[in-house]
Amino acid sequence: MFPESLTVSIRKPINGAVDWLVVNYGWAFEAVNDAILGVLVPLEHLLRQAPWWLVLALFMGLAFHASRSWKLSLALGVVAFLVGVLGLWDMAMQTLALMLVSTLLAVLIGMPLGVVLASRDRLRSFVLPVLDLMQTMPSFVYLIPALMLFGLGKVPAILATLIYAMPPVIRLTDLGLRQVDKGAVEAAYSLGARPRLVFWRVKLPLALPSIMAGINQTTMLALSMVVIASMIGARGLGQEVLLGIQRLDVGRGAAAGLAIVALAVVLDRITQAYGRKAQAYRQVERA
Repeated sequence: MFPESLTVSIRKPINGAVDWLVVNYGWAFEAVNDAILGVLVPLEHLLRQAPWWLVLALFMGLAFHASRSWKLSLALGVVAFLVGVLGLWDMAMQTLALMLVSTLLAVLIGMPLGVVLASRDRLRSFVLPVLDLMQTMPSFVYLIPALMLFGLGKVPAILATLIYAMPPVIRLTDLGLRQVDKGAVEAAYSLGARPRLVFWRVKLPLALPSIMAGINQTTMLALSMVVIASMIGARGLGQEVLLGIQRLDVGRGAAAGLAIVALAVVLDRITQAYGRKAQAYRQVERA
């Protein structure tokens, strides 16, 4: 047995801090809740009300725009069609809306932070361990503070997903900008370009393949959280998996699992295709 005199409890300080936040800044959490719902609810309504064939056409159009391959577009259309065949189309649209909002927030927060880290070594040395902690912390832990601050529903699920899925886009944005060819940057400065122009016209295009890889990883991590997020009120495919577990309904859980895999394949192939497109653009720029 470890000596009790040497143990330190962090439960009370953390619980006290959360209670203090709720009491003193409850209005701020309500504002965040309303802002996220203001984006999520219309998007979810749009996806659920849109004809299924139109959503399929959108998936196939994005795949073709990214890859210029009819074979890939047709294959992804078939994979997405299977979600409807399983009778889970409406729940898949709920999951897609939740995942898209989470990924959008992660990119909007993570990319600027990655840009800042790429130019500040001291801040980077402090933030990287925090990112390690965010990636190694069990995902269930993120549900507890989100649940206490926002209650049951989709908003805490989005915020928990955001924390879990954001590190890759931060890391790979930072890495991509640090790996930009210094010769290209120096050449731009020698031609009289200002720092802002160098960033937008040289650094960002050259770092785009790495950034796209980060967005791809963030998207997959956000989708992997849907089952866990269903435990605090997020509906969709994760809820079907949870009900299958609770009722020992193997078929129900398997169908929902296959639908999640199908959705993951579609999103993964589209984002990967855009990443390859960015890589080809980078090679043309170099030439």
